[in-house]
Amino acid sequence: MEAYTQTGTSILEHPAAQALLEQAVLRPSAVRGCEDRLTRFLQRYLPFFYRKEQRHNAGIVIEGLLSGLERKTCEPIAREHGVHRKPIQFFVGNGAWDDEAVMAQLRGHVKEELADENAVLVLDPSAFAKKGTESCGVKRQWCGRLGKEENCQVGVFLCYAAAQGHAPLDRRLYLPREWADDPARRKKCHVPEAVVFQERWRIGLEMLARCRAEGLPHGWVAADDEFGRCNEFRSGLREQRERYVLDVPANTLMRDLEAPVRQPQPGAGRPRKTPFVQVRRWLAEQPACAWQTVIVRAGTRQPLQVEALMRRVQARDENRRVGAQERLLVVRRMVEGRPEVCYSLSNATDQVSLAELVQAHAQRHRIEQMLQEGKGESGLGHYEVRSWTGWHHHMTLALLALWFLGLEKRCMGKKKLSGGDRAAGAGDFFLPAAASATQLWANCPTGQPGFAT
Repeated sequence: MEAYTQTGTSILEHPAAQALLEQAVLRPSAVRGCEDRLTRFLQRYLPFFYRKEQRHNAGIVIEGLLSGLERKTCEPIAREHGVHRKPIQFFVGNGAWDDEAVMAQLRGHVKEELADENAVLVLDPSAFAKKGTESCGVKRQWCGRLGKEENCQVGVFLCYAAAQGHAPLDRRLYLPREWADDPARRKKCHVPEAVVFQERWRIGLEMLARCRAEGLPHGWVAADDEFGRCNEFRSGLREQRERYVLDVPANTLMRDLEAPVRQPQPGAGRPRKTPFVQVRRWLAEQPACAWQTVIVRAGTRQPLQVEALMRRVQARDENRRVGAQERLLVVRRMVEGRPEVCYSLSNATDQVSLAELVQAHAQRHRIEQMLQEGKGESGLGHYEVRSWTGWHHHMTLALLALWFLGLEKRCMGKKKLSGGDRAAGAGDFFLPAAASATQLWANCPTGQPGFAT
């Protein structure tokens, strides 16, 4: 504004601004082939939508989720494609198609594209603010996006963080106990009989077991302190022979097993064990020389580095139960000139270096990035369904759209190196209304089990 006042010209007329605007122009050549790539992408998944109209509607919804619509719910998607809203709403809200089969196929696709023996499986809950009391699983509970308790639904999500990129793997709606124990609410929201109340950490263990059964290669499991603080969750991971690095709160009680043991006077009994203290109090007593500088990854200007320290410890939970011996990892980095400290517990062996542990822990943010991308680019939070089925149908379609965008971004990176056209992004899919969706299922291979036409 100051520049405008002094010179009488708009800031948009500045050469630097003009250069940015030129880069932002979307030309036809930039998205050449994106429609064909989406069509080819969906050929893998359309067989799991058994009926012809389901395949048609699946194409419409996924195109809508990839479009530049401000609100990516069923009604504006149907209007954008020139079709009636009710078949689209029914398809998402209560359609008779198997979303778990679609997600299993997505995981197989991720395995083909990103398989990495050192990948990290990252768990994270995510809340979706809702009004009223009718949506399945809704109640006043912690909403991280708002930073307070709010009326919302909470889903548990699983992400694959690998060297070549990250991708969604699974999703599950958390059903609070008051919902699970209420037959009338269950019936109204079509909650399957097999679904019972489970703590979120139990849901996470089931998701991880599914990935392991499907042979998805990985080296680590990571999660935030909601999971890490739970002794049963860490114990469950050890039983599953999973190697983990899990955040824990700063008030976690722990015993330093490497601290010098106070020797009693002769005849006064056994040596006293180091007392349990809050981990933040323990950290305040550590000397400056305990910290080591670790490079997490290369940066555009300079390497991203943090300070870290590691110690062999035992933790005690809120019920005063003492856990197994674990390794405490403390990572400190500067954010806007202020130190940010993160505490984690791991069952990694002594053969795993501090640098390896830090790099595995650094992957935890990838699921936050994935969820942010999903909510901003593929309509993850844009739904108006109330049932158990509708929530899982919508999340499946939104994660499928997000996975396609992830593949496009990888393609974009490769084309930048080769000088080709860029891949498509969210908002590039303002395709001809019914024609493109019709093409998706018209060319779909037939002759597969359950594939009715």
